[in-house]
Amino acid sequence: MIVAMSSLYLFDVDGTLLNSGRAGQAAMEEALQIEFGITEIDCDIPYAGRTDRAIIDDLLKWHKIEDTPENFQTFQSRYFELLPKHLGSRGGRVLPGVTEVLDIITKETNDWTGLLTGNFERSGWMKVQHFNIDHHFSFGAFGDVHPNRDDVARLASQTATDRHGDAIKTIWVIGDTPADVQCGRAIGAKVLAVATGHYSLEELEASEPDVTLTDMSDAAQVAELLLR
Repeated sequence: MIVAMSSLYLFDVDGTLLNSGRAGQAAMEEALQIEFGITEIDCDIPYAGRTDRAIIDDLLKWHKIEDTPENFQTFQSRYFELLPKHLGSRGGRVLPGVTEVLDIITKETNDWTGLLTGNFERSGWMKVQHFNIDHHFSFGAFGDVHPNRDDVARLASQTATDRHGDAIKTIWVIGDTPADVQCGRAIGAKVLAVATGHYSLEELEASEPDVTLTDMSDAAQVAELLLR
């Protein structure tokens, strides 16, 4: 039997597909205030390219809150509750060209698209659902279990292999941070880096992706590049 070969496209969420107006960060900070009485949030913790699990661990430690499973669960539950409010109030948007690229890949090919993100599964789907692009994605790998993005990428690759086996000919990771480039390399993927997040074109090029673009506004060019 001849198996039709297809490509797999794994998209990061924040800074790649959409700009939420830092809704996730705002929801996390409000969760700290409500649940732990932190009135002044003054910390230098990076968010871009990291998993939500790692970010919350750092926030708890920074504010000298005991990092117990109970405190983590309390924080996470409140974060999930608050996120929709912040998504609706911070002027977020789908980034240029994203919808058109997804339309081409999902409507005109037999290829597969998934999410590869440090977001928790619940909040990751909340974000893409809020911006009405969730229907483009058949599965996702998220930051619930693994604090390290490379391990999340391995989970995505394994999930796709379990579903499609030898039918996958090429994997592309599309992201906006050096961490996306690194996790793509961890699974032997090609990487498209877009400078639509916190990193400049030059900073992304230094991490040596296969392709670096300012954005995906030229959807036809991006789709041709990915589909070739």
